[in-house]
Amino acid sequence: MLVVPSYLSYKSTPSPSIPSSHNNQIIQCCSSQNSRYHRAESGGISHYEENLSRRLVLFLSVTTSLFPNLSSSAKTKSKSPFDQRRLLEQNKRIQKENNAPEDFPSFIREGFQVKVVTPENYTTRESGLIYKDFAVGEGDCPQAGQQVMFHYVGYNESGRRIDSSYNQGSPARIRMGTNALVPGFEEGIRDMKPGGKRRIIIPPELGPPVGPSTFFSSKQFEVFDVELLSIQNCVRRTIAAFYSDFVCE
Repeated sequence: MLVVPSYLSYKSTPSPSIPSSHNNQIIQCCSSQNSRYHRAESGGISHYEENLSRRLVLFLSVTTSLFPNLSSSAKTKSKSPFDQRRLLEQNKRIQKENNAPEDFPSFIREGFQVKVVTPENYTTRESGLIYKDFAVGEGDCPQAGQQVMFHYVGYNESGRRIDSSYNQGSPARIRMGTNALVPGFEEGIRDMKPGGKRRIIIPPELGPPVGPSTFFSSKQFEVFDVELLSIQNCVRRTIAAFYSDFVCE
């Protein structure tokens, strides 16, 4: 059976189910929950809307404390070199407190614009994906339909570790080309080789769906350190003409 980390999974159908436990690997990304935001048909504001308003205020307060470099206005003027240097120092201080890995990227925010600051040994693709290879590996790259086995560590923008397959005790497994992975993550491992190690910085447009029930907000980047362990061929197996699956080896 394939083991897919829900934190990295992507479903094209609306409103995918959400696991009840954060510790069950990684919370599955979900689609928007518009039904929770309907106003009452009668006049006035419902009790639920009042509670929701208080929750949003609390969420914004917590977000501001976690990401102090987040600008509150889209009309903010361009930062001076001094301001950018100050923000970079602030980011590095927060990352150090979160035990972020070496050469972790910094994220400078101006209104709704985000500038990713990395050392020169990072590569940026036309799609917006940013990556750095620690080890290239050997052999062939995975093809559509093949299964890849890999370890990963996921971080938020402040360098705080969100989840790790190493902590789960077993690597993740997924078939390529099935639209089961977050688009940016699949793009990031598509040209890796077994034994390769890479850091992938996924921009929001290549990331998972967003919403109040996921880890992700609309302008957050995700950072993953990935180790590709192996690539396996898969064949379809039919059982009793009513059920079929794939066997990978």
